[in-house]
Amino acid sequence: MEHDISLITTLAAGFGVALILGFIAERIKLPALVGYLVAGIIIGPATPGFVADIHTASQLAEVGVMLLMFGVGLHFSLDDLLAVKRIALPGAVVQMSLATLLGMGIAWGWGWSLGAGLIFGLSLSCASTVVLLKALEARGILDSMNGRIAVGWLVVEDLATVLILVLLPPLAGVLGGDAGAGDGAPLWQTIGQTLLQVSAFIALMLIVGRRVLPWLLWQVARTGSRELFTLAVIAVAIGIAYGASALFHVSFALGAFFAGMVMRESEFSHRAAEESLPLRDAFSVLFFVSVGMLFVPNVLLEQPLQVLAVVAIIVIGKSLAAMALVLVFRYPLNTALTVAASLAQIGEFSFILAALGISLKLMPAEGMSLILAGALISIALNPLVFAVVKPLGRWVIACSALARRLESRDDPYAELPMSTERKFLEGQIVLIGFGRVGKRIAASLDERGIPYVIVEQNREQVEGLRKQGYAAVSGNAAEPAVLIQAHIAHAAMLVVAAPDTLNIRQMVDTARTLNPAIEIVLRTHSEEESRLLRTENLGTVFFGEEELARGMSRHVLQRFAPAAGHD
Repeated sequence: MEHDISLITTLAAGFGVALILGFIAERIKLPALVGYLVAGIIIGPATPGFVADIHTASQLAEVGVMLLMFGVGLHFSLDDLLAVKRIALPGAVVQMSLATLLGMGIAWGWGWSLGAGLIFGLSLSCASTVVLLKALEARGILDSMNGRIAVGWLVVEDLATVLILVLLPPLAGVLGGDAGAGDGAPLWQTIGQTLLQVSAFIALMLIVGRRVLPWLLWQVARTGSRELFTLAVIAVAIGIAYGASALFHVSFALGAFFAGMVMRESEFSHRAAEESLPLRDAFSVLFFVSVGMLFVPNVLLEQPLQVLAVVAIIVIGKSLAAMALVLVFRYPLNTALTVAASLAQIGEFSFILAALGISLKLMPAEGMSLILAGALISIALNPLVFAVVKPLGRWVIACSALARRLESRDDPYAELPMSTERKFLEGQIVLIGFGRVGKRIAASLDERGIPYVIVEQNREQVEGLRKQGYAAVSGNAAEPAVLIQAHIAHAAMLVVAAPDTLNIRQMVDTARTLNPAIEIVLRTHSEEESRLLRTENLGTVFFGEEELARGMSRHVLQRFAPAAGHD
C-alpha cells in the first residue's frame, strides 16, 4: 500500500538542511536564521533537486508563528503595552503611513496601479515580531524599557495589520482589484463589524480567559504529569488561536498572542514558557524555511535595482522615520536607535498581506518576489543592524553637536522638581528600576520611612509616580546626567533593581566617580554574571535563585534546628 508521506519528507528535509546550514552560518559568525532561509531556498521549487511540499510547509510555519506569538504574549503583559501606549500607538501609525507612502512612490514609478502600490507599501511597513523577539532575546534586552517599547510598537503594527486584512476585500473593487471579493456590505458596516469582533475576542480573553486559563493550568499541574502540562500549554496556544480565527475572524497570530498575554497572569507563566520553548524553537525554524521556499532567486539578477529600492525602504527609510518619531517624543537617542533597528526588517504579516493582494488581483505576482527578497535580505542584515546600534550612537554623539543637544534636551521629568524635600537630596537611596522587584523594595522602604529617589526609563511611569508624590527621575541610569539629577553625589546607597543589567558597570563607575563612599546593591539574573560582579567587587550582589534558596533554607533550619539540638 502506498502512503502519502509528504509531511514526513518535508519535516526531514526542512530540519535536516536547516541544521546543516544553520550550523555553517553560526560558524562563520552569521545568525542561524540566515541558514534556515537558505535551506528553504534549496528545498524550494525555484532550485533544482528535491522539492518539499510547500503547502505542508506553509501550514507548519503557521503553527510556528502561533507558538512564537504565544511566547511574545507570555513575555509582554497588557500593563506593559499600556505603559508605552503614548509612544507605541502614534509612533506605529505614523511610521506605517510613511513607509506605505514610500512603497507606493516606488510602485508608481514602476507603473503599478494605486491598489498595487498600496498593498506593496503596506507589506513593507510592518516588521516581524518573530524576528524582533529573537533579536531582543539574543541581546538580553527583551525586558528592558527599550525592548518593551519596540515590542509594543510592533504589537500595534500587528493590530493595525489585522484591521487592514479585514478591510481589503470590500475595498478591492474601489482599488482596482476583484470587485467580487467583498460581501457587498457597506464600508462602515464592515469596519463596525470588525471592531466588534476584535473587541469581543479581547473582552472574552481578559474577562473569562484570566480566570479560566490559570484554573485549567492549576488542575493539570496537580496531576504531577509534565507531559500533560506541556500538552495543556500547547493546546491552549493553538486552540485559542484557531478559535479566535473561526469565531471572531481574528488572525491566528493575534489569537495566540492574547492567549500568551492572559496566561502570563498565571503563577505558572514561567513554567509554561519553559515547557513550550522546544516546540516554539522547532516550528520557528520551519517558519523561516517555508519563507525561503517561496523565494525565486532569479529576481536578484533580473530586477536588482528594484530589490535595492525595497531593501532601502525597509532598512533605511523605516528606520529613519522611526528614529525621528522616537526623538520627537523626547526619548533618549539609544531608545531611538533600538526602535529603528527593530523595524529594519519585514516578516510574516508582509507575506500574508502580499498573498491577499495577489488573490484580490490588486498586486502583480512579481510584487511577492520583491517582498520576499526584501524580507530575506533585511532579516539577514538585522543582526548586523542591531550590532552597530551602540557604536553608532557613540560615534554620532561624539561627532554631531545636534546629537549632543538631543541627548541633553530639556525633559520635564529628567530632573527633580525645585520643590523636592531635602531628605530626598542628601543621604537618600537611589533606586534604579520600578518593576516587580523595585516596587517591593520601595514598599519596604516606605514602611520604615526611608527616603529614596526612583530612576526609571519609562517616562509615562515617572509621570504617574510624580502624581502619587514619589521623587522620581526619567532616564537611562547608565548616563551620568541621569544619576546626577537623582543627586547620586550625596546619596547613601545605589540599588539597581532594573532587569536590564547590560550597563551595570557603567552605572557603578559613574556612581563611584561622583560619590566614592556610596554603598552599591546589585540585582543579577545569572549565576555567571553574579560571580563576575562579585569578583570585580562592584557591590553587594543578589542573585535571584541563590537568594530564594537561602530564604527557604533559613526557614527550614529555623523549623528543625531546635529539634536537632535537643536530640
